Amino acid sequence: MKKTLEIFRYNPEKDEKPYFKTYEVEVYEGMTLLDALNHIRWEQDGTLTYRRSCRSAICGSCAMKINGKTYLACKTQMMDIKSDHVKVEPLPGYEVIKDLVVDMDNFFDKLKRVKPYHITHTPPPEKERLQSPEDFHYINEAADCILCGACVSACPSAWADKEYLGPAALLKAYKFCADTRDEGADERLAIVNDRNGVWRCHYTANCMDACPKDIKITDFIARLRNMLVQDKL
Repeated sequence: MKKTLEIFRYNPEKDEKPYFKTYEVEVYEGMTLLDALNHIRWEQDGTLTYRRSCRSAICGSCAMKINGKTYLACKTQMMDIKSDHVKVEPLPGYEVIKDLVVDMDNFFDKLKRVKPYHITHTPPPEKERLQSPEDFHYINEAADCILCGACVSACPSAWADKEYLGPAALLKAYKFCADTRDEGADERLAIVNDRNGVWRCHYTANCMDACPKDIKITDFIARLRNMLVQDKL
């Protein structure tokens, strides 16, 4: 079976504007879109540029727009795509560096602002800081985030407000604030309690639709708001 891939191409060093280029690929059972992109780069066009790493839906590098929706290329089975024509585009909402590669610097800058790491003030225990399975249950799903950037790409609030922290950073803020081993919740809550923070989310749920890990992101943002409200009571 053959499928036609229509791929977004743009090299700002030489192209006046973006364009689409088509490639034909012989697909087989078990072939992913990432496999197809690799085949094109290795066998047809060595100039095609995209990100990839783990091939296991863990690193988030290969998030892109496939036939109008955001997916991970390494998780997308070519045989599951019903159409024989596959349109591949970079994540919207980010500046294109080249072809399917977008600039993620602003995404990670906002992530750093919420301090996505354990903060402790008490002396460390003799061994590791333990957490019960019951306590881990509250952060289990939030910990599944792979920082692919798809949620921010799909968020209308992020489109309108470039200073908005965005769903990924707020999800990470919740994850560490709710972690019983962490002692930095007050610091993070002060950061997200801002017009460009947790209160900018309008619960459109686009982020959940785009998330390749099916994380209920807006639910966790609501929990983050509850933490702020309870802190003021």
